[in-house]
Amino acid sequence: MSLEPPTYLSSLQNNIRARPIPWEGAVRAGNITDDHFKKIKAVDKVRKEQRRQTIDGDLQGYISLLAGGGEGKSVLDSASRRNDIVQYILVLAADLINDVPSLSSALVAHPDPYKPFLPLLRQSTNAEDPIPLLTSTFLTNLVSTSLVSSSKPAPRDEQALPQLYTYLSTLTKNQDSGLQDIGVQGISSLLRTSRSREIFWNQRKETVDPLVDILRAAAGAKDNGSSTLGSSVRAIEPGLSGGVGIQLLYRVLLVIWQLSFEGNLIGDDLQEDHEIIQLYTHLLRLSPKEKTTRLLLATLNNLLSSNRTTLLPVAVFIRLPALLTNLSGRHLTDPDLLEDLKSLSDTLDEYTKTQTTFDQYAAELQSGHLRWSPPHRNPLFWKDNARRILDEANGSLPKKLAEILSKAWDNDKQVLAIACNDVGHLVKELPERRTQLERLGLKTRIMELMADKDESVRWESLRAVGEWLRYTFEG
Repeated sequence: MSLEPPTYLSSLQNNIRARPIPWEGAVRAGNITDDHFKKIKAVDKVRKEQRRQTIDGDLQGYISLLAGGGEGKSVLDSASRRNDIVQYILVLAADLINDVPSLSSALVAHPDPYKPFLPLLRQSTNAEDPIPLLTSTFLTNLVSTSLVSSSKPAPRDEQALPQLYTYLSTLTKNQDSGLQDIGVQGISSLLRTSRSREIFWNQRKETVDPLVDILRAAAGAKDNGSSTLGSSVRAIEPGLSGGVGIQLLYRVLLVIWQLSFEGNLIGDDLQEDHEIIQLYTHLLRLSPKEKTTRLLLATLNNLLSSNRTTLLPVAVFIRLPALLTNLSGRHLTDPDLLEDLKSLSDTLDEYTKTQTTFDQYAAELQSGHLRWSPPHRNPLFWKDNARRILDEANGSLPKKLAEILSKAWDNDKQVLAIACNDVGHLVKELPERRTQLERLGLKTRIMELMADKDESVRWESLRAVGEWLRYTFEG
C-alpha cells in the first residue's frame, strides 16, 4: 500500500529545502537558541547515514529540538514569529523521522510529542498555506507510527486524529487535484487501526462525504434527488468523468476499502446516506483498470458479507450478480481480484436461490428506489403479503415506504406514483391497520400528492386516498 508522495507536496518541500536560512542571524535575534542551531546544522544537508549516526548519538537532544521538554522549548515554539524557519523545520522534521526510524519511535514515547505541531494545523484557513500543509505531512507520518506502536489506543492519538482528519478533509474538498491527493493519501496512512477508522467514521459528515463526492463525480453522478444510478436516487451521466484522474480515483477507493473493514459499523449508514452499493456497482461497470476493479470488488465483498440482511437484497435488486457474471467472462489476471469476485458471486448466488417474491419486493424497497416491477400490479401478491409487509422487522418496510414518499423525486416522478399504489393496496387488504400507516405520515403525504403536477402521481394518490375513504365510510 506504499504510495509515491504527491507531486504538489514534493515540489513544495524541494523549494523550501533549497531556501537559504540566515541561521546565525536568527540566533542573534533570539528566534532560535544556539543549541537549536548546532543540532540543525549537524543534520541539515548531509547524507542519510551521517544524519542517522548524529541523531542516534543524541536521541534525547533531537526529541527536545522537535517536541520540547525539560531542556527548553521546541525549535518551533522559539521560532514561531519566523514563518520561513517554521516551514524549513517542518520539512526537515519530516525528513528526519523518515530517515531515522529510531527518532520516530522515541518521539512517540515523549509525554506530548504533538503539542508544538497541532496548533499549526489551524494557523490558516487558506488550503495553499504551506505551514498547515507541511504540519499535516509531519503529523501524519508520526501519528501513523504511533498507531501501530501499541496494541491499545494512545490518548495522544485520540487527541490528534480528529484534528488531523478535519484538516486533511479540507484538502479533499478543494478543487485542486494536487491538494485532494495530499488529503486522501494522508487519510489512508492514518486508517491503520480499528480505532483510527472508528474516529474517522464518527466525523463522517466532514470526512467521508467529500470522498463519496469524488467517487460520484468520477461516475458522472449529480445529487439532484432523482434516480437513474442503477435504481438509485441520483441521476447519472455515462462515463468516468468529473475531472477525476485515475490515481485520485484509486486512492479514494483505497480509503473506502480500508474503512470497509469496519463493515458492521458503517455498512447500513453508507447505504442509507450514499447508496454505496448502487454507486460501486456503477463504478464497477466503468472501472478503467484492474487495480480499481480489485478495490471495488474487495469493498463490496466486505460490506455485503457483514451486512447480509440489509445489503444483499439491494445488490440483487440492482442486478449486481449479472454484472459479476459479465466480469467473470473477462480476461482478468489479478489473483486478489479473482478471489473477491468468486467470493462475492458465491455469496450472491447462495442468497438468490432462497429468494421469494416477497424478498424481491423487500429488496426493491430497501434499495430506496421503486420501478413498476411485477409485484406492484399483482392483486394476489398483496393479498398474500400485505400483513407480512406491515409486520416484517418491526415495521421497517412501511417506514422505508414513508421515507421514499417523503422525497420530491423531481426527476423520476414514477417512484411517487408506485409508492402511492403500494399504500393503496396495503389499505385495501388490511383496513384495520390504517392507523399504523397514518402514524408514519403516509395518509397526509398521499393527500398532498393529489395536487402534484405529474398526472400519474395525481392518479395513484387519488386511488390510494379512495381506499382510505371507502373504509372510513364503511367503518
